[in-house]
Amino acid sequence: MAILFSANVSSKHRDELIKNYPNKTFIFCKDMNEAKEYLADAEILVTYGEDLNAQLIGKAIRLKWIMVMSAGMDLMPFKEIERRGIMVTNSRGIHKIPMAEYAISMLLQVSRNAKQLIENEHANKWDRSVRMHEMNGNTMLVLGTGAIGQETARLAKAFQLNTIGISRSGKSVEFFDEVYETNQLETVLPKADYIVSVLPSTVETRYLLKDEHFEQMKDTAIFLNMGRGDLVKSETVIKAVEENKIAHAVLDVFEQEPLPSDHPLWETEGVTVTPHISGISPNYNTRALEIFTDNLDKWMAGKKDYINLIDVTRGY
Repeated sequence: MAILFSANVSSKHRDELIKNYPNKTFIFCKDMNEAKEYLADAEILVTYGEDLNAQLIGKAIRLKWIMVMSAGMDLMPFKEIERRGIMVTNSRGIHKIPMAEYAISMLLQVSRNAKQLIENEHANKWDRSVRMHEMNGNTMLVLGTGAIGQETARLAKAFQLNTIGISRSGKSVEFFDEVYETNQLETVLPKADYIVSVLPSTVETRYLLKDEHFEQMKDTAIFLNMGRGDLVKSETVIKAVEENKIAHAVLDVFEQEPLPSDHPLWETEGVTVTPHISGISPNYNTRALEIFTDNLDKWMAGKKDYINLIDVTRGY
């Protein structure tokens, strides 16, 4: 059984896998360009997901399982994967710690007017009139109540925030005071001081937020998107900020990435742009490979209770 890596992992992780699974054949590559010549022999493929297409799946004639070392799988060729009956798992959940910390840090940055303070520091300017706000006691609305949303809500409780979640089911989840179904979004938007989206890109979520949703938000609200860039059109966010429908937008994901240097978002007052870094962590590959090896043990034992088994008909 050949286990092919198009995901580049460190020599430390490679050695550990070889040591723990001496009877398995591992083929480690730095990217898909290097890995594609071995696809025909691979029964298991470990990838970041962005390097796959239907043609490559077609070459992987023995492939039975794809392990995606990320949570987002927008570019995966699911039709071909479904046709072949290939199992897919991903690394959903490993981003919860860095992404929740990112969300809190960005909301604090806006609330405490950190941008202005840094500008003043660079200008050697002593200005105690810079406006400061408190997060304490406010309301956070989180779109998406999975692992990342729950961890964000958990950290929010340190600031005594009221936490409201939005999900497809509306099922109660730990760390949320209230949870509503997606179709109830408009009824809770006016309550929120912070709107944080961790939603994936699906048919249901694509351009879910429109002009009318920003109309319903408080004019003091902060909107933060660290899920997927196609949740809302860039021009919708720009309009909402420029027309003072909301106070600030923090964006880590975009419709087009990298965000072009001449994109108006860069210059829009009241928008913070970060380059899709909310999930970055030095522990990323370690956590992802823990999921992989747990599932590999189950695969070898013939068990079926895999972690993060993906419904390939839905794409998540």
